[in-house]
Amino acid sequence: MFAITKCCLQSTGASCRSKAPNLVRQLGTQAQATRKEGDISSVFVSLSGITPEPLPQRFAEIKRQLIQGNESAVTTGWKRLLEQLAVENETVKQRGPAIIPSIQFKDLQTPSKEFIADIKKRGVAVIRGVVPENEARGYKSEVEDYVKLNPGTKAFPANDPQVFELYWSPPQVRARAHPNMLSAQTSLMNIWHSNDKNVLISTSQPLAYADRVRIRKPGDSQFALGPHVDGGSVERWEPNGYGLGGVYDKIFQGHWEEYDPWESSSRVPVVSDNYQGSGSCSMFRMFQGWLGLSHTAPNEGTLMVNPLLQLATAYFLLRPFFEPVSSLGGGKESLLPENWKLKVGEEISTALHGASPGHGQELNDALHPHLELSSSMVHVPKITPGDYVVWHCDTIHAVDKTHAGKGDSSVMYIPVCPTTEANAEYLARQRDTFLEGYPGPDFPGGKGESEHTGRPGAGAVAQHGGNEALRSMGLAKLERMTWEKGSGAEEVIQKSNQVLGFA
Repeated sequence: MFAITKCCLQSTGASCRSKAPNLVRQLGTQAQATRKEGDISSVFVSLSGITPEPLPQRFAEIKRQLIQGNESAVTTGWKRLLEQLAVENETVKQRGPAIIPSIQFKDLQTPSKEFIADIKKRGVAVIRGVVPENEARGYKSEVEDYVKLNPGTKAFPANDPQVFELYWSPPQVRARAHPNMLSAQTSLMNIWHSNDKNVLISTSQPLAYADRVRIRKPGDSQFALGPHVDGGSVERWEPNGYGLGGVYDKIFQGHWEEYDPWESSSRVPVVSDNYQGSGSCSMFRMFQGWLGLSHTAPNEGTLMVNPLLQLATAYFLLRPFFEPVSSLGGGKESLLPENWKLKVGEEISTALHGASPGHGQELNDALHPHLELSSSMVHVPKITPGDYVVWHCDTIHAVDKTHAGKGDSSVMYIPVCPTTEANAEYLARQRDTFLEGYPGPDFPGGKGESEHTGRPGAGAVAQHGGNEALRSMGLAKLERMTWEKGSGAEEVIQKSNQVLGFA
């Protein structure tokens, strides 16, 4: 085991900083220098109060080149898309939360064909009982105790803290290291597939991505985060963003039905963070997710999702290319395909409808009327502490505008990340922030928890999750599971270990 791990297993983090690899320390220092201090309101234009400026003219040229030569196919594809959306939106409206698939944790390693089909279509699922209920509920109390012990903890909103700038509290470290959590993440990664067996990706070892914790109070309406998509915004259209892997090529060619949201090899080269903003994410998260810490039902401050993964993704990517011919009073007639025209040549604007550099992609009824977000955004089903809710990285999601329940709505954000070179590079920087107590490299900077009392070190990772948890945090050498096939998986484990400083 690398020297950093031997040292840190007996440490809270402070005494072993001098033995961290030089590369890791340099990258960690750079990461702290590039992020301004802030909170979750920095991530979204709608929460920050910023009025976004029009995008530079180069985005008109980017749009022009994306569909060049495919204008006719894009037009007919748009018509098919709007017609299918009208049908599927009605299904979502009728079924509500029941449309979200659920599975017991014990069944996740051998899921039914029906569950796989459902999660692939819906882009979201609830994994029941990943952590025992009493243990998960105890995490929430421990977070509160940690905050009381450290009253300088930043949170949003400042006048009534509910989303805490905490990444390394004892229960967060323990939850990420939980053997059941790591097992669930591995099973979920393998719902994805790769068309290229030589691509540098491994799904046998999940890597940790440290995110925040939320304790939302009854009656709250300030954390009213509307429909959005994370993992970049304008990058989805940019050739040096998602264009590097050609993730959405089929959509921009007018053949959205052939777009496969679950193909992983095209996402490996993607750069999802071109602007170093607070709303960026430089790690490939196959799923975003949170671990429930409370009993929470629909309308009780919980998650809402649009369960039409392929259709919704195609729509918000193509929407900037089309404009209505007439408002027609804003009724159903205004949504008909024949009322929408593809803008070409000099007509093409720079607009990317809700995308702003350095912030998350936001959506609303005015900009994205065919999604019918007022009825197609459905609550996840009732959640018990210990349930793990996951959604595809392109899924449109939101938070209840008002928490109408009687108890808190509490979660720990824990995504699902495969092993890639880029993810390993982020993990190396994150490892340094963990040992120092700073926020992760993607998040608003500042001193974070570096002066917090009771902050755990690497010893807690080893204690609660053993070697697999240490590997997920970059504190032990990564290993490839024998069941994983493909030369790319073996090579990326080797390259990632080099990045992490292991021979």
